[in-house]
Amino acid sequence: MRYSLRYISILLALATCLVGKGQEGTSSFDFLNIPTSTHAYALGGTNISVIDEDVNLINQNPALLGPESDLQLGLNYMKYVGGINLAGATFAKAAGERGAWAAGIQYYGYGKMKSADETGVITGEFSPKDIVFNGIYSHDFNSFLRGGINAKVIYSSYEQYTSWALAVDLGLNYYNADNDLSLSLVARNLGGQIKRYNETFERMPFDLQIGYTQSLQHAPIRVSVTARHLTRWKLPYPTIENNAYTSGDAVIEKSGFVDNLFRHLIFGVEYLPTDRLYFGLGYNYKTRTDMKTASRNFLSGFSIGGGIKVRMFGLGVALAQQHTGATTLMVNLAINLFEFKK
Repeated sequence: MRYSLRYISILLALATCLVGKGQEGTSSFDFLNIPTSTHAYALGGTNISVIDEDVNLINQNPALLGPESDLQLGLNYMKYVGGINLAGATFAKAAGERGAWAAGIQYYGYGKMKSADETGVITGEFSPKDIVFNGIYSHDFNSFLRGGINAKVIYSSYEQYTSWALAVDLGLNYYNADNDLSLSLVARNLGGQIKRYNETFERMPFDLQIGYTQSLQHAPIRVSVTARHLTRWKLPYPTIENNAYTSGDAVIEKSGFVDNLFRHLIFGVEYLPTDRLYFGLGYNYKTRTDMKTASRNFLSGFSIGGGIKVRMFGLGVALAQQHTGATTLMVNLAINLFEFKK
């Protein structure tokens, strides 16, 4: 039996953790939790309630899609350590006055790896990858409330191991434009495998999330709080005294009330000098504590980014360095094709 699948699983778990979505060890397909939006990434990695006419956001919450996204094309790219590249595209179209649909594809490439047999003899190279095809539909129930669904077809190929899966995200968003208040509820990754890697069915990384975003009345500031993993309270993590590991040290599992509370929460703040420009800062305590026994630095858990819109184009950039030597850079481009029709 070959060891390739084991090595890939470790790589995917680390990659997911480092971009702010720590692997819990209870499910597969954790790459589905890697953000594709620079706006969300700048605000801590997950934000299901921020309002912006950017089609790249709809993978966070399908209810963020609407007729205002008519004829938008979104492109996303992340250059990651170890030869990992993440890229995708999404196109949206209005469906009447109250509805909208979108279609997209996301590609996760993990570079080249060596394949070995059970004796350790190198037998060749392969390029592991994940691909997600998705179709999204949203509908305005009234002027305040919108619902959406994101249906995903997932394909994974890790050397001779392949898998197919189906999943859906369900989302709701309440938005009061007068107060610039947004509230969201999302159930992510409902579904399962239809073709297994081996004899065992892997669980999907289900997550129930609530989001809150509010603009301040007398300042161009917008704050967000996102709560994740709401189906379970305890989110323990390993830690070592003095943060310095030596052989033989005991790893202690922390699971106190305050730790559990803040590991559920992600905080984001934005400065919006105009309606076409924003700067965002996020803090993800779970990401920071997940790096407790690794080469964590002062910036672990923090992310930063910004976006600008010029005529028919929107550009977003986000950056995070979760530990020394692991800097992630994400770039988004949004193109409003509706402007071509004018």
